[in-house]
Amino acid sequence: MNITLLSNRDLASCVALNHLLPALSAHRVTVFLSSQVGKSAGNSAGKTNSERRRPESLDTLTFYEQTLVNDIVFPLCDRIGGTVRSLLTFKGLETFLAAPIEELNDINAAGLPRFAATTPDLVLSIRYGVILREEAIGVPTLGVINLHSGRLPDYKGVMASFRAMLNGDAELNMTLHTIDDSGIDTGRILAMSSFAVDRQKSYLWHVLGLYEGGCQLLAETVNALGEGERPEGIEQAALENAGNYFTFPTQDELNDFAAQGLKLVEGDEIRQVMERFYADV
Repeated sequence: MNITLLSNRDLASCVALNHLLPALSAHRVTVFLSSQVGKSAGNSAGKTNSERRRPESLDTLTFYEQTLVNDIVFPLCDRIGGTVRSLLTFKGLETFLAAPIEELNDINAAGLPRFAATTPDLVLSIRYGVILREEAIGVPTLGVINLHSGRLPDYKGVMASFRAMLNGDAELNMTLHTIDDSGIDTGRILAMSSFAVDRQKSYLWHVLGLYEGGCQLLAETVNALGEGERPEGIEQAALENAGNYFTFPTQDELNDFAAQGLKLVEGDEIRQVMERFYADV
């Protein structure tokens, strides 16, 4: 199959692609990346400058998720080259692809022809930062499948794992669902994986850990589609729980998270992940 994969230029997306792309070797895969997921927290019209200010802890999280890897670690690893590592940078992952990775933030407008030119049978979405509209959704013949890092319909929107941890859930989930319209995380639920919560570990550690099982689930679904299977899925409207949509946490919610002894990110955990990009296997 021709598969076009939409993801984001951040650490979790890169880890996810490391799990997924080797399992899709039987397919022709093209990857486009968005430059960010969602919008800044509290950036709503009608609020004061104080109310619109992004919490500092979210800026710190963004540094570890994006700035550190995209501006420092990945360029250094790409320049060094020549060694076998347990995790590959976006550049290193191009060995699994039909073409170099490109950035695409205007998929519903000027970028639509570039997206359509990949002639996908199937589109996969992992952390892609742009909501797909009708024309883009209609491009692939087999539809669009999204891997969402939260249990649906309970936790729709961004930072779903944060919400589950804040609520004291014993496990986190990855939900595989279709994208049938421009609604956010509203498609048919195809499958779900789980990951036990360790409250001594950070939010970002959990997000990275979720993708191994989630991407295995996605690869199995893709290969089943390639063999002619067509999973029906469960319509969310048929479920008793209509679920909730969440945006970025407020400062009060972040304070509550910290008061429970939870952390968004922890330096030693990040160091161990970074070593996998530059240390020899």
